Amino acid sequence: MDVEQRIDAYLWAHRQVLVDLLRDMIRCPSVNPDLQPGALGEKGFQMVLQEWFSDCAVTIQSWDPDADHLQRYQGQPGFHPHKDFRGRPLVVIRRPGNGGQGHDLMFMGHADVVPAPEDNWSHPPFAGEYDSHRIFGRGAVDMKSGLAAASLAVRALADLDIELDGDVLLASVPDEEAGGMGTLALLDAGIRADAAIIPEPTDLRIAPLCRGILWGKITIEGKSGHIEMPQPSWEEGGAVDALNRAYTLYTIFQHTNQMWASDPRKRHPLLREPNQIKVAAVRGGTYATSYADHVEMIINVQYLPAERDEHLRGGHVQHEVEHLVAELTQSDSWLQRHPPRIEWLVDADCGETPQDHPFVNSVHTALVSTGHGSIMEGIHSHTDMGLLTNAGIPTVNFGPGSPYMAHQINESVAIDDMLVAARTMARVALDWGRYRG
Repeated sequence: MDVEQRIDAYLWAHRQVLVDLLRDMIRCPSVNPDLQPGALGEKGFQMVLQEWFSDCAVTIQSWDPDADHLQRYQGQPGFHPHKDFRGRPLVVIRRPGNGGQGHDLMFMGHADVVPAPEDNWSHPPFAGEYDSHRIFGRGAVDMKSGLAAASLAVRALADLDIELDGDVLLASVPDEEAGGMGTLALLDAGIRADAAIIPEPTDLRIAPLCRGILWGKITIEGKSGHIEMPQPSWEEGGAVDALNRAYTLYTIFQHTNQMWASDPRKRHPLLREPNQIKVAAVRGGTYATSYADHVEMIINVQYLPAERDEHLRGGHVQHEVEHLVAELTQSDSWLQRHPPRIEWLVDADCGETPQDHPFVNSVHTALVSTGHGSIMEGIHSHTDMGLLTNAGIPTVNFGPGSPYMAHQINESVAIDDMLVAARTMARVALDWGRYRG
């Protein structure tokens, strides 16, 4: 029996172990406390991961990132102010190689999940329920199934005592869902590899690209007044409808999206859709009898690696959006006196590894060798790959689960897809780490 057959036999024999590991992970409600104040955060999940590897031939590091120390990265990708990582550890598990000429490989994923209101779930979001085909719960797709598959791949290499020249690492970071500062802390600690797989849900597609994402809040001021009464102009003391101005801005964004759809700078051959300005929330007004005296509009704007500014962030695209708001301002005498305010909340950076890079080919070859077809497609959202590629680490996103189920009610993943992912990851480790039979 050759080494790939030995690994496959191990993985099939440990199918239920993989299921149980993911169930235990889901039962730890590692909701990011930045998204839900008072949430427990990632500690319980990280403890499950460490315990699972405690009897394995690996080394384990765990520490709480120092947010004060990371202040030195202010203005750079991955940095976000006002973070508190106490009780939100980062874990690195390492299967050492023999120090030969092979490459080190890192699997890196995030431990945090988004909130999961329990209404309308067919299975409780943190119960880890399953049937013969699927496992259900918050994080089942994004991205605990990917971390579980990577964990089993690393464990197979260790338990079977398969010797590689290079190290194999598994890093589980906090805080990806609120910007990626956990990965910044990982790199700040000097953790490196010659290539990385981020097991985000890609439906087992190879994704050497992710988009950058900007979150912004636009505040438009108006002036309240009785909505049922005829109003003079604002210069004569009349009301100003902030919601009407917000609608005009929304229309400007929609028109811009149509132009961006045909703009080659806003498209990428690995992405199905162009970059867009999307309005995620609109809040404003007070009473049914009064015009809205203010409106807050939350926007989500995407950008590509080719659009990054000198700081490898989305500054150029921020300026494009600011110009659109300025257009609205100049067309309205009230807004000229009371210009809208833009506050940029998050800049989640993008990343790309060339499609012809040897590591991308290694992942492709490994996936095909499992008997699964290989499709290459970028991820439309943000992942932490940008921080890794900026550090010189060629990276792809590859993992089980449909990306369209991420953050959804009734999130679930197919068990067989997890096994395909684990088989592929182990084979990449063999190839990239130069297995010595």
